[in-house]
Amino acid sequence: MNKSRAIAFSLLAALAYSAPRIYPTGVTLYDPDRAYNSFLSFSAPDGITHLIDMNGREVHRWSHVGLPGNVIDPRLVGGQRGHVLLQLSAKPESPGNPGGIFNNRTVGELDWEGKTIWEWGTEAPGGAALQNHDWARLANGNTLLLCTLPRAVPGLGPSEIGDQAIYEVTPAGKILWKWIAGDHLNQFGFPPEGLRYLRERVKRNGREIWGYLEINDMQVLGPNRWFDAGDQRFHPDNVIIDSRKGNFIVIIEKRSGKIVWRLGPIFPGSEYSPDQRIMNRNLPRPVDQLSGQHNAYMIPMGFPGAGNLLVFDDQGGAGFPPASLGIYAGSRILEIDPVKKEIVWQYTGENSGRPVWSFFSSFVSSATRLPNGNTLIDEGMTGRFFQITPNGDIVWEYVTPYRGESTVQGKPFANSLIYRVQPVPYDWVPEGTPHSETPVKEIDVTNFRVPQ
Repeated sequence: MNKSRAIAFSLLAALAYSAPRIYPTGVTLYDPDRAYNSFLSFSAPDGITHLIDMNGREVHRWSHVGLPGNVIDPRLVGGQRGHVLLQLSAKPESPGNPGGIFNNRTVGELDWEGKTIWEWGTEAPGGAALQNHDWARLANGNTLLLCTLPRAVPGLGPSEIGDQAIYEVTPAGKILWKWIAGDHLNQFGFPPEGLRYLRERVKRNGREIWGYLEINDMQVLGPNRWFDAGDQRFHPDNVIIDSRKGNFIVIIEKRSGKIVWRLGPIFPGSEYSPDQRIMNRNLPRPVDQLSGQHNAYMIPMGFPGAGNLLVFDDQGGAGFPPASLGIYAGSRILEIDPVKKEIVWQYTGENSGRPVWSFFSSFVSSATRLPNGNTLIDEGMTGRFFQITPNGDIVWEYVTPYRGESTVQGKPFANSLIYRVQPVPYDWVPEGTPHSETPVKEIDVTNFRVPQ
């Protein structure tokens, strides 16, 4: 099975896990007085990046996808509103399909009207950006990009596999700084049996191994209270990443490229069973086993929880060797004190008065702290976004209507996968962009019927 088919097959298997065939899409409930109100941006399987308001109305679109497709803070682009970074062009062997991990040749910054402001990729190693999973526009005007780097990884054997690199690229296209994950394999905390497991996997599958670490998140820490108190590990220029397959989160010292802080991949001393991880117990408590996590980042200054890490812990299959998972599958959102390495706040389906399995995405997904203390969650496997209060009340919920079709061994299937959703403040887009904030009452599904 080739790479694209293997990826699609894994998506098909996961998407078959949940969601009825017929269900409402769009905004299903909304309390404007308790929600943080903004636009929202996301790239969908239909090949388009959508901007919607809180009532789910599309107010703008760009005809490209991003991984992710994020609107840029105007302060980083000279005050210009509505600029976005997306994947723009494909490699010659995949015309018309620029999105993804392997086939994008160039990425770029587009303005509100879709005009290309900046484009990069042909200058990259191999002549293609192969950007995936994350990017960040820096205050100095450069762009930090997470990219696939096909190569033989030292310590894993002679086969070419998908390593990952981080490049800092200037507006002129020059790579000013780079960091390659495979050069730091011995710093990620894998036990000897984990490295043996990984080497055997590479030996068996060779070129079929794509993204052996699957780094899905990469952000600059930014100003924070820990550095202000003298802890150099949290220098604002340092970079945080997480590995979905490796079950670890690390901070890279920008100056040296060394790993200066790590959480995982093994969490010794955890006395809790896998099912207890997703139950709500007394807080704070030591961080227990993460598995398949996404979107780890430091909550910025001025936001409730500033300085803590927020992470979507999928609790999906991952690890070298695979971590033990509970019988009753459920994901969780964790807020973590990075100095004490303790969970100080947690969300699971239980917090919304539902079973733990009512909230679950075994891969992709994101969680973002909002200025009013709420948290925006992307349950990405099923394309559901929702916003919760600190105690777990759902005050806004949306199910994407934008689907795409993929093919596995000649059989088509539809999916609503959304990798990440971004809250976009109203003043980040051109003045006068329409939006509404009309309350939506939750439907009593026990009495709702399709007209016969």
